[in-house]
Amino acid sequence: MRRALVTALLLSAALSGTAAAQSAPAQSAAGPATPPADIRDLDTLVVTGEQPGPGMWKIMRGGHVLWILGTLSPLPKDMTWLSRDVEATIAESQEVIAPPSVSFGTELGVLRTMMLIPTALKARKNPDGKTLDEVVPADLYARWSTLKARYIGRDGGVEKWRPIFAAQELYEAAIKQSGMSMKGVVQPVVEKTAKRHGVPITEARVTLKIDDPKATLKEFSASALDDRECFSKTLARIEGDLESMRARGNAWAVGDIATLRALPQGDQYRTCLEALAATGVAQRLNIGDLRQRVTAQWLQRAEAAIAKNNSTFATLPVADLLENGGLLDKLRAAGYTVEDP
Repeated sequence: MRRALVTALLLSAALSGTAAAQSAPAQSAAGPATPPADIRDLDTLVVTGEQPGPGMWKIMRGGHVLWILGTLSPLPKDMTWLSRDVEATIAESQEVIAPPSVSFGTELGVLRTMMLIPTALKARKNPDGKTLDEVVPADLYARWSTLKARYIGRDGGVEKWRPIFAAQELYEAAIKQSGMSMKGVVQPVVEKTAKRHGVPITEARVTLKIDDPKATLKEFSASALDDRECFSKTLARIEGDLESMRARGNAWAVGDIATLRALPQGDQYRTCLEALAATGVAQRLNIGDLRQRVTAQWLQRAEAAIAKNNSTFATLPVADLLENGGLLDKLRAAGYTVEDP
C-alpha cells in the first residue's frame, strides 16, 4: 500500500495510468558509472526457485473465519511463489477483501485523461526549472550523487525532478539491481483464483474526487513542497537497509514469520506522505487523515465479511500485520480471536 499511496499522491500518475510507465528516464548508453569504492556489495543472497511463502493469520468469531495473507515488497526477483494453500482457501471462501487502496476520481474519459500526461509529467519537476543541487543541502546532494552513479548512471533528466520523485526513482533502481522486484506476486493470483471460483472481491478503497484535474496538476506544479526529509530518509534506506530488505524478502519467501518480526521494518513512505499532505492541493483533497480513513474502511469491510461468511480471505502488508496497535491489535480489541501463522 505504501508505494500505491505515494504513486496516487503524485497526482500525475494517479490521473493517468500510463504516466508512470512513461516517466522512467532512459539510461545513458554508457550505462551506470563504476560504483564508488565506499559502497560495499550486499552480502545477503536472495532465494530463488519455488518457495512456499508465509502462512496465513486466522481471525475468528462465532465459528466464522477471516484468513489473512501478509504481503511484502520487494521480494526476490527469481522466486516462484507456491500458492496452492492460498488458492484452496480462496476456493472455499465466500468473499475476498482487497487490500486497502486509494483512487482519484475524475469526470474525464480515457482520451481526455491521456491528454493530461504532459501536465502530469511537468508536475513532478521542481518549480522555476531548479535542479536537485539547488533545492537540497550540499551534504544530501553528495549522498544522492554517489548513489545515483551506482544505481541510475548518467541520466540528467532526474536531476530536474522534485526530491520526493527523484528519491523514488533511485529507490526503485536500487531494488532492481539488488536481485529484488517490487512487482506484486500475490494479488494477480488472488484475483485469478477468485474469478475462477466465482468468489466476489470486495474493494476497501477510499476515493478522492478531483473536479478539475488539469488545474489541480498546474497548482501542484507551482507549489512549494518541503520534501527534503523524505529525500533524506529514502537515501538512508538505500544506504543502510537494502541488505535487510533482502533478508525480509527471503524470510517471506520461506515463510519465516519470526525473522520478519525480528528484522527492522524500514519505511520512508510515511515521511513522504506527510510532505505531500502539507501542500494546499492535498489539504483541499483531505489527504491529511488518509491513512486513518483507509484503515477504517478496511476494518469495516472485514468485520462485515466475518459476520456473514463462514470463510473470508484477505491480504494485507506484513508490516501492517506486525505493527503494534495495527489492524490485528484493533481486531483483538474488538473481541476477535487472532491466531498467528
